[in-house]
Amino acid sequence: MKRSRSRAPSQRQLRVGEELRHVLSEIISRGGLSDPALSNANLTVTEVRLSPDLRNATVFVIPLGGAELENKVEALNRAASYFRGQIARVVDLRNNPRLTFAADRSFDEANKIDAILSQPSVRRDLTEQPDFEDAAQDQGDEDHGA
Repeated sequence: MKRSRSRAPSQRQLRVGEELRHVLSEIISRGGLSDPALSNANLTVTEVRLSPDLRNATVFVIPLGGAELENKVEALNRAASYFRGQIARVVDLRNNPRLTFAADRSFDEANKIDAILSQPSVRRDLTEQPDFEDAAQDQGDEDHGA
């Protein structure tokens, strides 16, 4: 039986991902990172997605204010082995996941959707309630009148 690639994450993936998110947030907020691009960085770890075997993790981050996003992500990827070592000390897992940092673009997508929904033509379509009874009556009159 072939498994589908679009399966939802398991409870274990979600639990471990949330624990890793908390640990990484703590490590980043604690500071003391040697990379100048990460010194005094106000980063938010929004999500950690794990592979089904828990060996690979994608960490989604966004800097406060969205400034220098790509530079911060590159610096985090350079320091991934440091973060992996710190996680190994705190989280008890059989295999410590390999970390890949990525920019979280979900807020940009949400803003685009919000802008579309606030357009007058779309707002009009969302607020108008079609009168189905009148439409059904008109349809019935056309059928009987011919």
